[in-house]
Amino acid sequence: MTTNDEGAGQPARKIRADAQRNEQALLAAAAAVFVTSGVEAPVRDIAAAAGVGMGTIYRHFPTRADLVVAVYRHQVEACAEAGPVLLARSDSPHSALCQWINLFVDFLVTKHGLAAVLQSDSAGFDALHAYFLDRLVPVCAQLLAAAAEAGEIRADIDAYELMRGIGSLCVGGDLDPRYDARRMVELLIAGLRGERST
Repeated sequence: MTTNDEGAGQPARKIRADAQRNEQALLAAAAAVFVTSGVEAPVRDIAAAAGVGMGTIYRHFPTRADLVVAVYRHQVEACAEAGPVLLARSDSPHSALCQWINLFVDFLVTKHGLAAVLQSDSAGFDALHAYFLDRLVPVCAQLLAAAAEAGEIRADIDAYELMRGIGSLCVGGDLDPRYDARRMVELLIAGLRGERST
């Protein structure tokens, strides 16, 4: 291959890389808006948070369902990748577990709106749920095992059960102003090692 051929290929790769970074930034902004305002948040709010025009969002994601599913997958991957990073960087495995659960709770806020957006597409929702379990249960199990090995929590906690419990605590939390789902999750996590939540 000649030097000219190599040079000709570089701009295309750069454009694709830029487009991918832009899409990831857009998904991160959409996720943040969904966490605070729900999956029905106006597209203009997402565009403003991402610093792009509304046309850019529709070019990447023609429908709201497309955007919500993409955000869902983006958050699953972010949670999955965060587990080992938090474990390596945190002061303790328990601290890593707590930080990861906070990310997981953010994800659940978006997940709970997914079924309504997909409406009758139960097969699509089931496939996404299976993907969610396949990616996140092993990460949670790794964090629990590290915290148990360090003597920071009980050793008999099952990752799937813990995630189901957290999910149950988060259901409907946005519908009742007297109920603080994050506070309840904090109490649950403190209970893993028999301490009171502060």
